[in-house]
Amino acid sequence: MREKDNEALSSGPASQESGPRNRARLRNVSRSLPVALLRTREAVMRQFRPVLRSVDLTEQQWRVLRALDSVPEIDATGLAMATFLLPPSLSRILRDLEKRHLISRRPDPADLRAWLISLTPEGKRVIDTAGTQAETIYAAITDRIGQERLDTLMQLLRDIEQDLNAPLTDDDAAAARGE
Repeated sequence: MREKDNEALSSGPASQESGPRNRARLRNVSRSLPVALLRTREAVMRQFRPVLRSVDLTEQQWRVLRALDSVPEIDATGLAMATFLLPPSLSRILRDLEKRHLISRRPDPADLRAWLISLTPEGKRVIDTAGTQAETIYAAITDRIGQERLDTLMQLLRDIEQDLNAPLTDDDAAAARGE
């Protein structure tokens, strides 16, 4: 992005009049929580992408392998929830990982329509190879931002997720509607 464009996005008016009525004034994009989280995610993932490229994995494939590394086996629904992937995307990723012999699938004896998914020994080797490099990157990130700030950030992210996933009270709903 050009510096001039970046300045306009961070200091320019948030919205303009549109037609005969005024549009709601939005906060500036530089103060948008979703955009700030995306910018930070991009800065973090930029550190890890070379590792993923070195083992020929996409970010989504890595998420699947990481999730599978934390359990002996899991069904596709649980894996989709753990990785925040939509089922059609997960299906394609699982097919690709299975072709590469990084995962295996077997019918779930409790529900023959479902499959249980697990890492293969080759998948574990890929996790071990990339994981060693990833931990080096985590250490470098920790050195740059500090352990205390990283711990605070992780706690804040957990707290915000928990707060936003909690059901709204009637007062919260009324406040959101501007009542």
